[in-house]
Amino acid sequence: MNFVSSLFLGILLWLFLCPIGLASPDGEDIPEEILRTEIIIDARSPLDNTPLSAQEYAKLQKELRESKFSPVLNKELRHDIYLLNLIKMLRIINPL
Repeated sequence: MNFVSSLFLGILLWLFLCPIGLASPDGEDIPEEILRTEIIIDARSPLDNTPLSAQEYAKLQKELRESKFSPVLNKELRHDIYLLNLIKMLRIINPL
């Protein structure tokens, strides 16, 4: 083997083997599967970042999920949404 072919072979091996070492996870990182199964015992409020217990955090999440407003829409607005959906359906059937 001459110098050029051995250099080419070395570069080729380096290109194929380096990404394997770079793609491996760092030893200090915690795998995502483990993080998903962890139980949160120390939580922070999303509103003001104050520390909360697990019970207070669950209560706050429940309050944030529930809407303070009724889901009833104005009659005219519901009619307009119905017409827009009807037009959308008609465009699918007849795309003119």
